[in-house]
Amino acid sequence: MGGMGSGRRNQSGKNTTSDYRALDVRRLQRDGLLAAGKSFGWRWTRNGEKVASINVRTEADRVILDYRYQSGGGEWKSENYPVRIEWTPCNYGGARAWFLCPARGCGRRVAKLFLGSTIFACRHCYRLVYACQRETRDDRAARRADRIRDRLGWEVGILNGEGDKPKGMHWRTFERLHAEHNDFVNASLADMMRRFKTKFPGLD
Repeated sequence: MGGMGSGRRNQSGKNTTSDYRALDVRRLQRDGLLAAGKSFGWRWTRNGEKVASINVRTEADRVILDYRYQSGGGEWKSENYPVRIEWTPCNYGGARAWFLCPARGCGRRVAKLFLGSTIFACRHCYRLVYACQRETRDDRAARRADRIRDRLGWEVGILNGEGDKPKGMHWRTFERLHAEHNDFVNASLADMMRRFKTKFPGLD
């Protein structure tokens, strides 16, 4: 499994949540895997290939995590420990599951746990920031443009050509999204050029 040194750092020197393997209790609940008495494997993939896996066993209001990890090229070690689950009522019925962070002295109620040094713990314990917190302004604008491109069925990437109106989409909706897309693209390119000129002031 992964180690703390495997993550990239943002401009503040902190690692980001997207660089760590995460276990999401919302996904487990949605897939009906939190009922007591279940046993299943959970795996992480990259480009369709498995890169890590753990075994999970469910009991009343907790899951037992069982896995092996290797840190810094050393020997493989085994971990087996419980993570408590707490349920809170939803406004329109039903209940929502939360992990209680198993790190010593924590116990925060969280939706996700991240594998850091040896155990799964919350992002606060590992001092992780969200990936969007390390974005520049042009990155953020490009990401928003790509979100619209994905909705329109266009190839992601602001330098790629535009596509057609999706079948079944109203023209008014398409024109609004198209205008928003172009605003984000222009903002991204303008800020990118501004940063480039700041870095290389002699180039015009």
